[in-house]
Amino acid sequence: MTSQDQSQEEFLRIEGLDVGYTTSAGQQQVLHGVDLSVGRGQTVAVVGASGSGKSTTAAAAIGLLAGNGRITGGRISVAGEDITHALRGGDEARLRRLRGRQIGLVPQDPMSNLNPSARIGRQVAETLVVHGLAKGAAARERAVELLEEAGIPDAGRRAKQYPHEFSGGMRQRVLIAMALAAEPELLIADEPTSALDVTVQRQILDHLQRLTQARGTSLLLITHDLGLASDRCDDVVVMSEGRVVERGPARRILATPEHTYTQALVAAAPSVAARTAPRARPAVVAVAAGRRGEPPVLEVRDLVKEFRVRGQKEPLKAVDGVSFSVAAGTTTAVVGESGSGKTTTARLVLGLEEATSGSVLVRGESLRSAGRTRRRAVRRDMQPVFQDPYGSLDPTMTVEKLVDEPLRIFAVGDPRSRRARVAELLDHVALSRTLAQRRPAELSGGQRQRVAIARALALDPKLVVCDEAVSALDVLVQQQVLQLLERLQDDLGLTYLFITHDLAVVRHLAHDVLVMRRGQVVEQGSVDDVFERPQHEYTVDLLSAIPGRAAA
Repeated sequence: MTSQDQSQEEFLRIEGLDVGYTTSAGQQQVLHGVDLSVGRGQTVAVVGASGSGKSTTAAAAIGLLAGNGRITGGRISVAGEDITHALRGGDEARLRRLRGRQIGLVPQDPMSNLNPSARIGRQVAETLVVHGLAKGAAARERAVELLEEAGIPDAGRRAKQYPHEFSGGMRQRVLIAMALAAEPELLIADEPTSALDVTVQRQILDHLQRLTQARGTSLLLITHDLGLASDRCDDVVVMSEGRVVERGPARRILATPEHTYTQALVAAAPSVAARTAPRARPAVVAVAAGRRGEPPVLEVRDLVKEFRVRGQKEPLKAVDGVSFSVAAGTTTAVVGESGSGKTTTARLVLGLEEATSGSVLVRGESLRSAGRTRRRAVRRDMQPVFQDPYGSLDPTMTVEKLVDEPLRIFAVGDPRSRRARVAELLDHVALSRTLAQRRPAELSGGQRQRVAIARALALDPKLVVCDEAVSALDVLVQQQVLQLLERLQDDLGLTYLFITHDLAVVRHLAHDVLVMRRGQVVEQGSVDDVFERPQHEYTVDLLSAIPGRAAA
């Protein structure tokens, strides 16, 4: 489609958009003169780091700004009609026609956007009823059809289930079914796959692409992943600090970015092809290896975890005979799609779950056979960093108290020495000491994750278990946290067990990797051996599912 054709067939046009939020400190301007257009049948990506304004732009276009947000300037038109007045709150009837019928929305977090107390089929049917497209039995039947079209197997039965009975990928498919129920002319997908592993991500995006192409629906994709934008979109709009800094064909933006911010985004995106030489193993490994009989920091032997499932005679083996070891000062990554057993393995290592059989040894000492007092001491040597620092950090506590808490629990030092230790830890993770009295809500996502890392380091652990520790971060913050983890390992001789679904991150950080599927390890070895010479077809499939990484 040529630029001229696109201008003639434009569906959404945003011109000079300004958006501000009313805060206790006064009016805060967050969008500054944003220009953006989407042609009929076109796919456009808006990319940028957290806080760049990409989601705010999408929310403004559909009239879903937060209560304290308002459009303060510019013009938005849909199918040639100026709807700015309606979006500013002057015409609710027009907004009801806009949402769902002309523009559909697939939000980022399906669990918080689905009613946990309502069956899936009812929620999809409700969309049809609200727009006057069907009611009663007809709405219920059409809801099942929409779920089938969105790729939900056995849709008639699944329609009677609740959101918690669906996987993350399946919940995302439900949101797609709801967004397409009224057959909109434009679909806005706001980070629809950011929390999904690469194989499920590919399935979701393939299906979304098929549905939109079959219906001639335009797609506005909000994402922080330039590789994904390059793979899936015609054009890319790059935003930074509420402004559009670059736009153009997706492949050109990725290959030859012109603006310094776009260049930084491209450089920050980890790539499976970014490292051609193996990551050097720290000197501490050679020292440990030189000691006769020195055990690995972590050794897992024939680990099994079974769960009883209601209605099934045989138990579910979430972890099935897993064995591996992690040498001192190295990083071992565990990868696999949702349900592969990688997070359950991490929980078994940390002692948060009791294994059905098998053993976990830390420095040669078994957690299972250790007494209560000794087990507590062994567990002190293992500390976690979880995916969502906002969820894992007590929102009522200050940074100082959060980092100090493990020291107080284990009665390490006196108040004065603990304050000094907290200050030292903040220095380690490159956080200003002036942040010590702030609470998590007053910090950025990257700052919160640094607090979580500082907290994990407080007790000088032998092993740090990172469970999807960077998957919720945009590429610039992710790059900073990965560099921090690598520096801390080099400086302090830390050992990491790194649970992730992002193989590009694995290539950047890890020395060794385990590939898990259905509770079993299907392949393991050095990162370079597994990535360059994968032996198992599942590993090959995982690598091929990474969007745009080889070119990043």
